[in-house]
Amino acid sequence: MPLWPVYTGTTEPHDGIDQLPAPPPWRAFDGGPALPAPADGDDTAAVSPDRVHRAHTYRATPESVQLVNAALYLRRPLLVTGPPGTGKSSLAYAVARELRLGPVLRWNITSRSTLADGLYQYDPLSRLYAARGADRPRPGTDGYGDSGVEDHLRLGPLGTALLPYTRPRTLLIDEIDKSDLDLPNDLLNILEEGQYEIPELARAARHAPDAGAEVMAHGTDARVPVVRGRVRCRAFPFVVLTSNGEREFPPAFLRRCVTLRLRRPDETHLAEIVRAHLGEPDEHARPLIARFLSRAGSGELATDQLLNAIYLTGAAGLDETSRDELAERLMPYLSRAADPDAH
Repeated sequence: MPLWPVYTGTTEPHDGIDQLPAPPPWRAFDGGPALPAPADGDDTAAVSPDRVHRAHTYRATPESVQLVNAALYLRRPLLVTGPPGTGKSSLAYAVARELRLGPVLRWNITSRSTLADGLYQYDPLSRLYAARGADRPRPGTDGYGDSGVEDHLRLGPLGTALLPYTRPRTLLIDEIDKSDLDLPNDLLNILEEGQYEIPELARAARHAPDAGAEVMAHGTDARVPVVRGRVRCRAFPFVVLTSNGEREFPPAFLRRCVTLRLRRPDETHLAEIVRAHLGEPDEHARPLIARFLSRAGSGELATDQLLNAIYLTGAAGLDETSRDELAERLMPYLSRAADPDAH
């Protein structure tokens, strides 16, 4: 029987992803050869204490749970928008942890990011240097001596997420609104088709059609097979794109995503967040929570500012006046822009 919800928003890992029903006919993929999903320990960066803590302490709202499951069922990217500090990135880690999807593949976007950065990196110069002194070329090397194309190519986070894993990988494309104007459109075809080509490997395959290539995946030195230079997913990855709302996206991009807007937490949700990170709010924490909520309507504040203030004012052993002064300095407005959630 299909399971709804697959993602429950709890902190207890489970294998509910195996009960996900078949995708809609227009979102079915058949890439191969099938690859087992990697274990969390296969990527040391992905299991850093900070990321583990964020996944374990994330507190999902009912709306978040509903739309995460919609994205999983429909095999569509999840576009998560909202003010800074509302847990947009942490959501990806929480879902990956609960559903045992392995290490999160993270792609941090800047104004210089291109689609090629996310798919793979190829270093032709290192290949040329490696070819010096080689006695003879081997099949599939295009005459570059004993060094094949695959020895100088590594998949990026997007390219790795689209490998034919038996379970979906989690791909976090962080701060997509900071990208060049063309990047969202460039992503459209890749995310729609669930596949891409590596021209360097495709050309080498023409010289040796039966010679397979094994390339390094993102975040690990393990090699994965790529057949004739083409990568096609088997289980569409759980893709989370985050945005602080600094720009609008084209309609063609938006209609291919499930959109979730994270709003500022109310008093109950904020207390749950504090409890998850720092334990039950004490007599020093509760006034800080109230102050944070009262000030949030006049400017931009992030939840981690409140957590910093509660932790430090509690750990420093200060008197009430000093605590108030320190808390005020730790929770400055990030901007004075009007808060759309306050109206």
